[in-house]
Amino acid sequence: MADVKKVERPLSPHLQVYRPQLTSISSILVRITGIALLGLSTLVVAWFLAAASSETAFAAMDGFLRSWFGSLIMLGGVWAFVYHMLGRLRHLLWDFGYCVDVPTSEKLAIGMLGLSTLVTLIVALV
Repeated sequence: MADVKKVERPLSPHLQVYRPQLTSISSILVRITGIALLGLSTLVVAWFLAAASSETAFAAMDGFLRSWFGSLIMLGGVWAFVYHMLGRLRHLLWDFGYCVDVPTSEKLAIGMLGLSTLVTLIVALV
């Protein structure tokens, strides 16, 4: 039987050694915002169900959503929605083959953070 030569291959990068890039952090954040939006949508559905069920249930749910904590959750939801939408648009650009080089992708990642924060501030002020 022939001798099989064992090939020395590098190991996968370990979390302590691997330095995440802006594009990978942005991609993970798009996934996290998608999960957060799923949780936020349950709050909105609960608000609609409370409105349909009784006046006291609606008052309780509406009171929670209009409190400072509920307003903070909704403001975070606006940021998550805008960031997730921009991430999907960026991915659409990538699907067509545009902006796939590393410097442009990093600029898009920074732009997504800035633009989503700016739009959220505009929504909060209006």
